[in-house]
Amino acid sequence: MLAEFDLIRRYFTLPTHDVHQQGVALGIGDDAALLNPQPGRQLVVSVDTSVVDVHFPGDAPAEAIGHRALAVALSDLAAMGATSRWCVMALTLDQSQFADDNAADAWLSGYARGFATLAGRHATTLVGGDVTSGLLSIAVTVMGDVPNATALTRSGARPGDVIAVTGALGGGAGGLALWQQGERDSAHPLLERYLWPTPRLAAGEALREWATAAIDISDGLLADLGHLREASGVGARLSLEALPLAEGLEQALGPEAARQATLTGGDDYELLVTLPSAHVEKARQQLAMSGVPLHVIGECSDIPGVHGLSVQRYHGWQHFKGETP
Repeated sequence: MLAEFDLIRRYFTLPTHDVHQQGVALGIGDDAALLNPQPGRQLVVSVDTSVVDVHFPGDAPAEAIGHRALAVALSDLAAMGATSRWCVMALTLDQSQFADDNAADAWLSGYARGFATLAGRHATTLVGGDVTSGLLSIAVTVMGDVPNATALTRSGARPGDVIAVTGALGGGAGGLALWQQGERDSAHPLLERYLWPTPRLAAGEALREWATAAIDISDGLLADLGHLREASGVGARLSLEALPLAEGLEQALGPEAARQATLTGGDDYELLVTLPSAHVEKARQQLAMSGVPLHVIGECSDIPGVHGLSVQRYHGWQHFKGETP
């Protein structure tokens, strides 16, 4: 395998002219990057770590791993209504997985391609990072911006606001279940949802005008709704019938497992938002321009907890605790 700095130069360094077009005064190759934030906008920063066989299967395609590592980090910017601009990446490689230099080149080329393709799609420039040896893991820090005092947060929901989600739910968990059962058809809609998630950046920017609170769905609908409820000090009433199921979910898992995946499965990276009912149609129309549906699934209340469905047997995910009620 190449030495650290040769590896960085070969797979992760952009041409100088590309970097300078993205507000980067100094990019990869020095001790740190120099960036040029835009006046009148606040910087939005988030970090996400992906560990092999915890957040993604070790035998997943390298290109999908690269895409996914960046996508899950960008999803946090989407939840804030931010425009993505830059990222840094710390890549820990397990050298034992490579039989020879050709195998290493094939994996790194695929990984870099998946990462760079998604970065280009969202005008996000890789400006630095680190490469080391150990258990395969990827930490991606993303940086974006929003106009001053316009960022979406988890704490703005009020009783009477409706609760809505973008896209469909349960696809990430359904795709993982199929992968664990041996399904490898990358064209399957559930596997695509799991391996190639779509960060809803355009939807987040559009919802910034209408939403009162937002969070991305990474740990499951009930778990992430719990974070939003706690931050806003509200309760929630949900309609089980209104939950939008991912394509093919019931056929793949059956009705009860599909419901479980929709409520608690995680890895959907859709946006969960609250907004006044009077703004729902305007928000839907704006999101429709980018091909993203918005589904109303409930309403915020002043009664603590979640009501309208039996949640006793459903659990969300927390690291270090596993599934928790």
